[in-house]
Formats: sequence, structure tokens, C-alpha cells
Amino acid sequence: MPYSYQYPHFALTVDALVFVKKEDVWEILLIQRKSPPFQDQWALPGGYVDIDETTEKAAYRELEEETGISGIKLNRLDVFDAIDRDPRERTVSVAYFGVTEDILQAKASDDAKNARWFPINELPELAFDHQEIIEKGLTEITERY
Repeated sequence: MPYSYQYPHFALTVDALVFVKKEDVWEILLIQRKSPPFQDQWALPGGYVDIDETTEKAAYRELEEETGISGIKLNRLDVFDAIDRDPRERTVSVAYFGVTEDILQAKASDDAKNARWFPINELPELAFDHQEIIEKGLTEITERY
């Protein structure tokens, strides 16, 4: 069924935060972006939600597509909707987080050029609003774990 609306639409995206605690230091899995915007910068695994999937399903799919990692329980963290968070278009992102007991082997693919774990206190410059999202996720996991 074709859709036609007079009002502009925004894009819906997801971001996946995967944490591990190693020797009392939290680490997070990041990907290096293969394409613009923010080409070569580090970011959370994530991307656009397909029209026929939920945000939760999209978060699992994007995590696996970009890092090869699956089987981690993801929990909804929050919605991030700053008007200028993505230079391509108006986007709203639903972030999910999970914790693993071991550093899992990540293999970059799809939109990711590289994937690796970073100690939370040694993060590189991040794309989009991912610093803000990580700070919110870190607050959540330190309260829970």
C-alpha cells in the first residue's frame, strides 16, 4: 500500500551498546565507520530500522551485521532525538544495551571497517551523539551491576 502524507517524516535508527567488565574496568564494543558521515570515526554498532521490523529486532540485526556478535541479551536504554544528531536527515535513535561476561571476538562487516573493544576511560572521538549515549549506558550498567 503506498503512503502519502503532507507532513515530513524522520528516520528511525538503533544503536547497540555492548559492555564487558575486565579487571574492574568497563569496556565497550565500537565499530569504525566505513562510509560518510563520520567516515573512519568510531561509533556504536547500529543503523536504520527496516519498515517491517521492531527496534529491538533491528538492534540485534545491526549488532550482528556490523560485528558478527549475537546471543547477547539487549535491553532498551533510551530514545535519543536531538534535532541535529545526524547530518544526513532528521533521525531518532532507540538505544539498547547488553553486558557480556567475556570479551567476544568481533569481526567488522557491512557498514563497519573495523570493530574492537575500548576501555571506557580511553574512548576515541565518537561519531554522532554516541558519547552521550555511552554515558547514559554506563550510568545504567553501573547502577545494575
